[in-house]
Amino acid sequence: MLEFTMNDGNTIPAVGYGVFLMTPEEVEAHLPEAIDAGYRHIDTANAYFNEKAVGRVVNASDLPREEFFITTKLFPQSYPYEQCKVDIDATLARLNTDYIDLLLLHQPYGEYVQAWKAMEEAVAEGKVRSIGLSNFPQAKLQEILDVATITPAVVQIEINPYWNQHEMKEFLAPYDVTFEAWYPLGHGDEKLLAEPIFAELGKKYSKTPAQIILRWHLQEGNVIFPKTLNPAHMADNIDIFDFELTDEEMARINSLPQNPYYIVPDEAPDFVLTVNDYDAQK
Repeated sequence: MLEFTMNDGNTIPAVGYGVFLMTPEEVEAHLPEAIDAGYRHIDTANAYFNEKAVGRVVNASDLPREEFFITTKLFPQSYPYEQCKVDIDATLARLNTDYIDLLLLHQPYGEYVQAWKAMEEAVAEGKVRSIGLSNFPQAKLQEILDVATITPAVVQIEINPYWNQHEMKEFLAPYDVTFEAWYPLGHGDEKLLAEPIFAELGKKYSKTPAQIILRWHLQEGNVIFPKTLNPAHMADNIDIFDFELTDEEMARINSLPQNPYYIVPDEAPDFVLTVNDYDAQK
């Protein structure tokens, strides 16, 4: 497994297994399959309501805890400073672990500056090893950068060949931030997968269009979480380390028209404001 070194000196596996929209039962059925396939980076969140299941799978594994890299995220309800400190401990309890490898603020709403201070303290206390942000636009990222004593190690945002985020990468280049991509395959968009360049390069390298896209991500420096419940696809999604796209091929992919699948709203959507009771999960 390829690993990237983050700006805090910690390393992060470049390909992970995301459990977004998976029930606890699905996590317990399919996360062990992903682990057997070679995945060690697991991406969950308070608002996915499956942290307890992730913790059960990790603790039932024959592998030691240090073999895993666990990412989770706090929702805006946790952002007020005192609440954030309580909820970090609650997250540790749900995952049944002594530390979180990477903790992100999930959405750019509410008291995120207070939350950042609480997360920095959690790093100092050894509860969290790296911290970062998810879905934050440039202006709100700048608010964190202006007050941070620990620079965000990771920014998790939509990235795919139709939205390569080169402008955001240029903005954060001075901080050596690592990028994590959600919608790495365009949310399964058949139009993206059918782009002629991916079929052409797939034929050249004996890979599928999806594998070409995932290889593009790695060479762009993106951490990726291609989601699947299919063990064969799990294996395919990490069978991307035995070839390399040329600079010209990378440039051709990056010349595709740019347009995001999803625009993060300026104001918090209703579902963000109503999600709570994370400890009620199975």
